[in-house]
This record gives sequence, C-alpha cells and structure tokens, in this order.
Amino acid sequence: MTRINRKVAVALAAAVLAGTAGGGIAQASSATTGGLAPSACRPANHIAKITDAPSSSGHRHYRVTLTAPAGYEPCTLAGSPTGVRFSSGGAESGITAGRYGDQKTAVSFGPGHPVHFDIQVPNTGRVTAADEVAFTLQAPGGEIPGTSFAEGEFTVAEGTLIGPVLSG
Repeated sequence: MTRINRKVAVALAAAVLAGTAGGGIAQASSATTGGLAPSACRPANHIAKITDAPSSSGHRHYRVTLTAPAGYEPCTLAGSPTGVRFSSGGAESGITAGRYGDQKTAVSFGPGHPVHFDIQVPNTGRVTAADEVAFTLQAPGGEIPGTSFAEGEFTVAEGTLIGPVLSG
C-alpha cells in the first residue's frame, strides 16, 4: 500500500513540477477547447520555409511560410518580423532589412492556418547569396520572445525589405 501511495505522490509531484516549468513557455487558452497548449507563435513550435515568389518590377521576392503542427494553440501576429538577419553557411551577410506595408493588421496563426511574409530584394546593386533568415515575430502588443529561423536558397542586397505577416 505504501509503495502505491509513493508512486502516486511521485507522479503528482512530477506533474506539478512539469506545470511549473512550463510557466516560462508562452501558452494560450483556447476559447473553443478550453485547454492549454503551447502557443504556435513560439519559435520552437512552428516550421518556416523560404521559397521563390513572383518577381515585380525592379525586385525579386521570396516567401517565408510559417506552419504549425497539430497540438499547438493558435495565436495572433501583426506587422513585419524584426531583428532580421540573413546568413549563408552560418556566416551572417551583414545586410540589414527595412520593413514595408501595414504593421497593425492582426493575423491568426496556428495549426491549419499558415501565414507568410515577403522578402523583397532590389534587382539593383550587389546581391549576396543566403540560405537562412533569422527573425523575431511580432504580436499586436509587441515582440514575441525568441528567434525563429527559415531555410531556403535566396539572395539579399542593400535595400532589402520585409513585408508584414499575412494569412495563407
């Protein structure tokens, strides 16, 4: 009997400790399920990929698409990512990016609701090859802690701009 009670006590203590340790991880309550799960907006909880997008007059475009696997709570993003750094083979390019577009429109992101943003690169000047972009996502109330990463082949140049996060 004591052995069973000890196992139950250890299991309860582990559950309490796991809940306390999770306090540092952004969690969101789902109005539809009433449960708690980690937020899809946290960098470790989503996947980002860079692909070619249609060019426009004077610019190349690359799309960074973020997806969240099942099991994460939806969250809200707004504006262009900040703290953007481009690198190739682990070496940073030194190119800094500006922002363009509406920085206030809120977009829902989560499982089954991917989002994307644009990397707009001018065709003029010297381009630098890159294979990774690091960035910090924005919520309507400010920055989401942590750095997200996306991989794919692309180029950057002085004057590169980052568009706001959009649905789809």
